[in-house]
Amino acid sequence: MRKVTIGLALGSGSARGWSHIGVINALAAQGVEPDIVCGTSAGAVVGASYAAGNLHKLERWVRSLTRFDTARFFEINGSLNGFVNTERLHQFLNEYVADDDALIEKFSKRYAAVATDLEVGREIWLDRGSVLEAVWSSMSLPGLFPAIRHNHRWLVDGGLVNPVPVSTCRALGADVVIAVNLNGDIVGRHLQQGGPVAKKNGGVVERITDLVAEYAASAFPPNKDGEKPSEDSAKPPGLFDAIASSVNVMQDRITRSRMAGDPPDILLSPRAAHIGLLEFYRAGDAIIEGERCVERMLPEIMEVLGLR
Repeated sequence: MRKVTIGLALGSGSARGWSHIGVINALAAQGVEPDIVCGTSAGAVVGASYAAGNLHKLERWVRSLTRFDTARFFEINGSLNGFVNTERLHQFLNEYVADDDALIEKFSKRYAAVATDLEVGREIWLDRGSVLEAVWSSMSLPGLFPAIRHNHRWLVDGGLVNPVPVSTCRALGADVVIAVNLNGDIVGRHLQQGGPVAKKNGGVVERITDLVAEYAASAFPPNKDGEKPSEDSAKPPGLFDAIASSVNVMQDRITRSRMAGDPPDILLSPRAAHIGLLEFYRAGDAIIEGERCVERMLPEIMEVLGLR
């Protein structure tokens, strides 16, 4: 009998994306090794690290991240085209994903990252050429990352058009697609009432300072989990909370629409909505939930793949 070609579609989800590490580890423990790996945004990062043979090194590093380490990846820049420290991000990608000269076609597995053409809104599949260009393009969330110039196009986060790239896996030849959706229960979960509010319309420096203060409050909220301000003290959400919640709504709706038209054979939905958009230091929680998600779905996985 012909070997079944397994595709793994790793969805977008920012800090929730570390759940993909747990999913891959748990599948491997059951002898399930995908032949094709496609990723969007955070899924593109983890998928490329896996295809390059660097996943264990990436896991060790993300588990060691602290809040301070996470904050060092963000900075104020004069161009106002993003808040990510691109030099530090480049170092991270080189060490834990792939070298600058690494090519997708050299991987032992088929790989593709999904990005969005900013000018026309077209979905772009990056399955050849530079690994880092593909990953960086796929993860360039507008507002945090600058757009990436690639083949005469400005590319941004693929989550804007295809948050869970099931269709990409099928196009690359997958017979069975295992999809990991990180957007299943996120709508409204990161909207923190009582966050910082812009109080005045000052100069550029003052406005940037306000934005950074809002980012800090969003990434490192002072309230304990589950704590909510009273209705009387509730304030409108700050800029970063509003952006995070808007991204959540958009990706949830797009994901539902795309998967209704092209459903995966196996759908894994880690329960990671409690992890904020930029809480990358919570990798341990995300990875554990990825493993648990596979455990919950193990009977169906075994049935679909004929491994019983």
